[in-house]
Amino acid sequence: MSHRTRAQERMDEIDISPTKLLADMDKLKNELDEARKQGEEYLGLLQRERAEFNNYRRRTAEERERDLGLAGEDLIRKVLGVADDFDRAIDARPEAIAKDPWVEGIAAIDRKLQALLESEGVSQIEASRGTPFDPREHDAIANVPGTDLPDGQIVEEVRRGYRLRDRVIRPALVAVAESGDSPTTVNAEDTTDTRND
Repeated sequence: MSHRTRAQERMDEIDISPTKLLADMDKLKNELDEARKQGEEYLGLLQRERAEFNNYRRRTAEERERDLGLAGEDLIRKVLGVADDFDRAIDARPEAIAKDPWVEGIAAIDRKLQALLESEGVSQIEASRGTPFDPREHDAIANVPGTDLPDGQIVEEVRRGYRLRDRVIRPALVAVAESGDSPTTVNAEDTTDTRND
């Protein structure tokens, strides 16, 4: 009687028949196919999650930028009121003190304020005499008949208008030429814009 090792006994127990091997191979192929399908599913889920996260990050960055822009725009609107006050003060200075160094200092402050606004992307809306009226940039507060200008052209700018980059943040208040008999006028001091206060 020969002694068989444990390894030899195990080898005898293993079924290596072709049908058994084919069945095992089919089972392993099915498991591999299932693992591949699951891997592709997980990869698809990961890609969708990554895309959703990138979209979320982009949206929040845009919202943050928009909110900062709105805060900046609100501040700019308030500064425009101060710029209007400087303009009125300079326009109303008495001729007797026009060359006074103090008055020149006030004019210098006004120029710095205008330069600051320009550096932030603020520009004045064109509303000089003879400019065609544009309802997207101008608010007509008076119609003036009997001028030498054609209908629909600006006769006078009552208050400057401003644009922030490509958007109107405050339309210019203007008087517009029209053909007619009686002028409709508005006192320039009554045109203080209270919508943005």
